[in-house]
Amino acid sequence: MAELVIPSLLETLYMVFFSTIFSLLIGFPLGILLVITDKDNICERPLFNKILGSIINVLRSFPFIILMILLFPLSRLLIGKTIGTTATIVPLSIAAAPFVARIIEGSLREVNKGVIESSLAMGATVSQIIKKVLIPESLPSIILGITLTIINIIGYSAMAGAIGGGGLGDLAIRYGYYGFQTDVMIVAVLLIVILVQGVQFLGNYISLKINKK
Repeated sequence: MAELVIPSLLETLYMVFFSTIFSLLIGFPLGILLVITDKDNICERPLFNKILGSIINVLRSFPFIILMILLFPLSRLLIGKTIGTTATIVPLSIAAAPFVARIIEGSLREVNKGVIESSLAMGATVSQIIKKVLIPESLPSIILGITLTIINIIGYSAMAGAIGGGGLGDLAIRYGYYGFQTDVMIVAVLLIVILVQGVQFLGNYISLKINKK
């Protein structure tokens, strides 16, 4: 069984790692924009904020499987194919990016407005407030948000296995469900549970350590 499970586990780790990186690269700046362009904030742009918020809401409304199918042409354009672990990184990243944006928005909104106003009074620029006030002050919450994102991506990657995404989800469906190998399905599910628990534990630990500082 190891010859089936180990490659699938590595595929899942590969998909989750790169999808997390790309979703953060897309979603993190969007989350910052949602906060700073909101009403009464440091770079107020109400119309832009509403349009951006609407686009993010629409993207978040798509069920992942449907979004993955809709993004087949983009995966083919970027990767050259629509199925497989590398191709699945494209829809995984795009599906998780709006989620990341809302997570980051929520974390940044927890920062005390008095701290931001004090920084403005001392002549800090918008970029300085983002880098030296908003992000550092909300870092423990951001870490927990990223933890939640990774867990969501693990779940998405398992769903992607239903349509040729590879990884543990594909293993559970192809060998466990269609191949009637119940033991393979159980091992695949257990590994997914262990991955989620490990990520949650690590995220909680890092967030707690940062909070203590």
